Amino acid sequence: MTRIRVDRLPVFQGPAAWNVILGPAPDYAPLEGVQTADVVVIGAGFAGLSAARRLKAQDPTLSVAVLEAGRIAEGSAGRNSGFMIDLPHDLASEDYAGAGDDRTLIALNRQAIGFASDAVTEYQINPDYFDRSGKVNGAASAAAEGHNDSYAAHLGALGEPSERLDGQAMQALTGSRHYRSGLYTPGTVTLQPAGYMRGLAAGLARSGVAIHECSAVREMTRQRGDWRVKTARGEISAARVILTVNGHLESFGFERGRLMQLFLFAVMTPELDAEMIKTLGGQSRWGITPSDPMGTTVRRIDTGQGGNRIITRTCAHLAPGRRIGPRHVARAARVMQRKFDARFPALAGMAMEHGWAGHLCLTLNGVSVTRELDEGLFSGCVQNGLGTARGTLTGIAAADLALGCESDIARHFSAEPVAKRLPPQPFQQWGANAVLRYREWRARHE
Repeated sequence: MTRIRVDRLPVFQGPAAWNVILGPAPDYAPLEGVQTADVVVIGAGFAGLSAARRLKAQDPTLSVAVLEAGRIAEGSAGRNSGFMIDLPHDLASEDYAGAGDDRTLIALNRQAIGFASDAVTEYQINPDYFDRSGKVNGAASAAAEGHNDSYAAHLGALGEPSERLDGQAMQALTGSRHYRSGLYTPGTVTLQPAGYMRGLAAGLARSGVAIHECSAVREMTRQRGDWRVKTARGEISAARVILTVNGHLESFGFERGRLMQLFLFAVMTPELDAEMIKTLGGQSRWGITPSDPMGTTVRRIDTGQGGNRIITRTCAHLAPGRRIGPRHVARAARVMQRKFDARFPALAGMAMEHGWAGHLCLTLNGVSVTRELDEGLFSGCVQNGLGTARGTLTGIAAADLALGCESDIARHFSAEPVAKRLPPQPFQQWGANAVLRYREWRARHE
């Protein structure tokens, strides 16, 4: 018999603002009593819901249950910047250019976008939540413009289009004089991530997938060919289980000492009134990622995505224990207030309505953990900071592996090497956070 005890449950600081601004969400009942399924998916983020959809697409007769520790779109899936990016986007690099086979990664990312787009159509998800707007890498310094030049050259060598925007064009887009220039690429989808996740869950539920919120898994045992998955109020048995818990794979006892547990932070304004919108200028919906990956991401949204608001995201903190405290959010909020004020001086000092942290997970060598962990137990975890596209892909791959189906996506992730071991503690935490603070400082204008 195999027994797995879960030693830590997800804990988040601050609200998942993308979800809050959409108003009350539908409830999915917790798991209760003793049940069975063909496949159980643990985790209802991008990977988990994509895995469930792939399972039903491959075999509509399957009974599939999804267990979520919290609420749909309240976890990391509702706490990201909402960019589903098709191009190389290596957060450990200087200019996002990856060191791997970028053409393969682009093709995979576009499969993820196609999969999500089909879900939007099939489940009649609000198209405002899946906007094929592209994105801009903003540059506020000569060094950042150099990063954009390097990235544009890299994209050109791959045959991928990009368009340079001068300072005037950036101001016309954002209403801000902060940016010297930008690099526009057309393939990115800007999501209302909570809206997309709500729509995906609702569509799956209509197709027969059993979704259970507030159903954190406490223990799993395998005996006589089946996994018995226990929560506080129930248990469910299945021959196959898929873990889509990203960095909380460590909480289930796997890959310990190999996963970098990182938290990123964001703030969101109150809804802007008509006078503020007039003062700000610019377009009503856009997304800026920084030319330096350690800079600041900024998005403006409109009523179609939850109100006229600006979202600012920056700061990172490594937390091997998979938890942070309110002081980390408060410190990041102060940094982001300065960043907001610098970009939008006419709105300087505006108090943010929401501030939060989101959990992501990386490996030293940039690989996921998508494979069979034990007999009948599969993983679609570790998105390396690219949770929307990479999470969709690892969910698809894990579903295909669980069903024994051949696919380019499953072959790609199955062929990845194992995650490299991290330096020992406390050097890992001290060293990584010192590097993060230095890179933050270096990219302070971006």
